[in-house]
Amino acid sequence: MSEHGGRSFGVWAPAAGRVDLRIGGAEHAMRPGADGWWHVDVAFAGPGDDYAFVLDGSGEPLPDPRSLHQPHGVHGPSRVYDHADFPWSDAGWHGRALPGSVVYELHVGTFTAEGTFDAAAGRLDHLTSLGADLVQLMPVNAFGGADHGWGYDGVLWGAVHEPYGGPDGLKRFVDACHRRGIGVLLDVVYNHLGPEGAYLPRFGPYFSGDTAWGPSLNLDGPGSDEVRRYVVDNALSWLRDFHLDGLRLDAVHALHDSRARHLLTELSDEVDALAAGLGRPLSLIAESDRNDPATVTPREAGGNGLTAQWCDDLHHALHAALTGEGHGYYADFTAPEALPGTLARAFWHDGRYSAFRGRTHGAPVDTARTPGHRFLAYLQNHDQVGNRAAGDRTAATVPPGLLACGAALVLCSPYTPMLFMGEEWAASTPWPFFASFTDADLAEGVRAGRRREFAAHGWDEADVPDPLDPATRERAVLRWQERELAPHREVLDLYRRLVALRRTRPELADPRLDRFRVRAGADGRELVLHRGRLRVACNLRAVPAELRLDLPARGVLLSSAEVEAEDSSTRLRLPPESFAVVEVAAPTR
Repeated sequence: MSEHGGRSFGVWAPAAGRVDLRIGGAEHAMRPGADGWWHVDVAFAGPGDDYAFVLDGSGEPLPDPRSLHQPHGVHGPSRVYDHADFPWSDAGWHGRALPGSVVYELHVGTFTAEGTFDAAAGRLDHLTSLGADLVQLMPVNAFGGADHGWGYDGVLWGAVHEPYGGPDGLKRFVDACHRRGIGVLLDVVYNHLGPEGAYLPRFGPYFSGDTAWGPSLNLDGPGSDEVRRYVVDNALSWLRDFHLDGLRLDAVHALHDSRARHLLTELSDEVDALAAGLGRPLSLIAESDRNDPATVTPREAGGNGLTAQWCDDLHHALHAALTGEGHGYYADFTAPEALPGTLARAFWHDGRYSAFRGRTHGAPVDTARTPGHRFLAYLQNHDQVGNRAAGDRTAATVPPGLLACGAALVLCSPYTPMLFMGEEWAASTPWPFFASFTDADLAEGVRAGRRREFAAHGWDEADVPDPLDPATRERAVLRWQERELAPHREVLDLYRRLVALRRTRPELADPRLDRFRVRAGADGRELVLHRGRLRVACNLRAVPAELRLDLPARGVLLSSAEVEAEDSSTRLRLPPESFAVVEVAAPTR
C-alpha cells in the first residue's frame, strides 16, 4: 500500500529507458531508481484491479514478474491481490516436521476429475485414513497452456494456476489440510522457465546459459543479486503468505552458482530464520542428481543445510529388483548387491563408477552423522512414472506380491517414505506426460520431441501418447471407485496397515543409519532389515525361501502372505514374493 492510500507498484527493469504502468485504462509513468527498480503510486488502485507493465513505449502490456494473481492466464494482465484478505482458520497449526512423517505426492489436475484445489480438499479424508502426514503438491504456479499440464513449465513463479482455483483456492486447500493435521509441501521450479509466456527475460538479466529444459537462472553474473532475491522472496512468500510447511526444489543440480555462498545455502538460512519467527518447522527438500551429501549437511558443518533430498538411487535399486528392468540408468542397479547396499547407505553411487554416465559419480553418506530422514524413499513418483513412454505405473508390470515387498521396504526403512497418488491402491490409471500449450508450433515440437526421446531409449514411438491430446490427461485422472474393488481394496488395506505399524512401532521410523542393518542372500533376493527388535524379511524370489533370523521370533506383526514362523525359532519360511514383519526376542546381555 502507498502511504497516501491506493497502491504502490514496483518492478525491476534495469535496462529499460522507460517503464509505464497500465491500469484502469490509463498508463502511469514510473520513476526510475538507482538500483534498476521503477516505482509509481496509484491512488485509486486496490485488490481486484488488473494491471501490466509497458517497457520502453512498446505498447505491449506485460504481466508483473512478481505477480500474485493471473486470472487471464500467463499472457494476460496481473491482478492486484492482498494476502491479508483471506480468512484463515489455522491459527492453532504448529506445523509438521519432516522426520517421522509419511509424504504423499499429488498432482492437483489429475487427483480428481474436476482438477481443482477444492475437489482435492474433498478427498483429504482418504489421506487421513491412510496416515499421510505431509502432502506434496506438484507445481501450481502459473504455466502456459489452456488448462492442464504437469506444472514444471511455470513462467510466473508467485501466481497460482487459475484453473486449479487461483491463490484463494490454494489457501483453502492448505487450510483444509491443516484442520486435519496434514502439512503441505509445494514443488517449486527455479532452474528454468517454461516455453510459453516466458516474459521474465524482457525485464532484466534473469537468465544466463541453458539447461536441458530451458534458460538457466543467472545466479552469479551481473545483476544476479536481484535474481537471487527474486528466488528467495518467492520461496518465503509461499511459506509465509500461503502457510505452506515446506518446499520441494526441482533439479537443484541445474542451478549453476559459482559464488562463495551457494543459493541453496542462502535459501536455507532465510527459511530457517522465517521458521523461527513463525514458530513452526519449515522444510526444504531438494531434487538433486549429484548424490552430494553436502546438500543435506547442516550449514554449520559446511553443507547447504537443506532438510532432505529425494533419493533416486533408492528408487532405481528397488525398481530394478522388482521389475528386472536393466535399460538406461537402471543398468547401474542390476547387481545383486545394489538393493541391499543402497538400502544401507542411501547412495549406491557414492564415488562408484556409473556405466550410464561413463564416469564415477557421487560421494558417500556419513551414516554415523547423517540421519535417514534426510532422504526420501519411494517406489514411484511423478518423474519415474511420467517419464516412461506410456506413463505406466509399477502395478502394471509388477505382480502384487512384489509390490507388497516394495511397499514394506519403503515404509519400514529409516528413510522418509513418499507415496505417489494412487500407488496405495495400485491404481490402474497411467500417468504420462501431458500439456495444453496453445501455440501450434510449440505443441508440435513437444509432441515430436517426446516421441524422439522415447524412441532413442528403445520404446516404439506408437506407444507414446500424444501429450497435447486432452484424452491423455483424462486417462491419468484417478479412478477413486477402484478403492472399493478387488484387488485394489486389499492393496489399500496393506498400505494402511504398514503406515499404522510405522506409527505404533517407533523403531520402524528410527532414522539412525548406524543402527540399521541389511542382511541379504547372495543373489540379493532375500533381505532382512534390522529395525530395533523388529525384522522386516522379504523374499523377492518366485519360489519359497527359508530365512534365518539372528534372534528367536516372538511373533509376526504383519505379513503379505501366510508365513511359517515358529515361536522361539530363528527360522522363518516365506512364500514366494512376500514379506513379514517379525518381532524377535531381546538379546541376552
